[in-house]
Amino acid sequence: MSILEAHHLYKNYHLKGKVLAAVQDVSLRMDGNEVLAFLGANGAGKTTTIKMIAGLILPDQGSVRISGRDPHRDPWALRSLGAVLEGTRNLYWRLTPEENLEYFGVLRGLTRSGARRRTLELLDRFDLTHKRREMVQTLSRGMQQKLAIAVALIHDPQLLLLDEPTLGLDVEATETVKTIIREVAAEGRAILLTTHQLDIAEELSHRVAIIQNGAIAIEQPTATLIRQFSGTAYTIELALGLDSDRMSKVEALGGVVKGNTIYVREPEIVYEVLDLLKPLPLIKVEQDQASLTEIFLQVIHPVNAPSPSL
Repeated sequence: MSILEAHHLYKNYHLKGKVLAAVQDVSLRMDGNEVLAFLGANGAGKTTTIKMIAGLILPDQGSVRISGRDPHRDPWALRSLGAVLEGTRNLYWRLTPEENLEYFGVLRGLTRSGARRRTLELLDRFDLTHKRREMVQTLSRGMQQKLAIAVALIHDPQLLLLDEPTLGLDVEATETVKTIIREVAAEGRAILLTTHQLDIAEELSHRVAIIQNGAIAIEQPTATLIRQFSGTAYTIELALGLDSDRMSKVEALGGVVKGNTIYVREPEIVYEVLDLLKPLPLIKVEQDQASLTEIFLQVIHPVNAPSPSL
């Protein structure tokens, strides 16, 4: 059984006598051990979709199942859901990490002793034990974000909704949060990740779904999507410049030489070029590969998006 099944979701809003179609026929499915990057520009329908999944907004049409239960009709469905939406807003800043975890544990249905036991486990896991009795507002941004994720995990949910989990963090804190996300997914959970930091989405996700004008524009495994949008050209970077003889032979094959770099448009001649370069030291040989940022822009602005070029 899938952890998340959202089928044919629709949601309209009525504003000043007009109908705004916020979400139109959106379907998403997630299994355990999976991170799905759910991407979209502001106003694309991303937030409305997430709120329907979380049981906060009732869809006009369609259905949501979390571990087989409907969050709009069955309160037990929400025990399979944890969320960190809009930063650290799931925390009480004038409480300590220990108090936050115990409070939300009981609120999520744990016994007081169960909440206490789970609190100690999570404080240790997220390296917050030494800060357990300090007010949240005194903690660093990275510690606050770790605590927000710990609070979302207090009741051991199967589905985790993460909105901008690394926004505003320094490099070290960002790496820590990325490690946590990978570990949480590896435990068998499904993670629905929304972020405008597309390099983070590319690094963490197994699949990508891009929503545009309320509908899913594209959904693919991340690696497949990148291959689909990547070109066939190669870049060869040399430690030293080419002599005139080698340069003329490379150009005769169709390569383009610019300083210490050779661009090869046709993949079938790459090995011929490399044979000509022996035994010159190489710095790198890489295929032209699209980034998730480039792909996102091409999907939402297919006419204006820049295409990779040599």
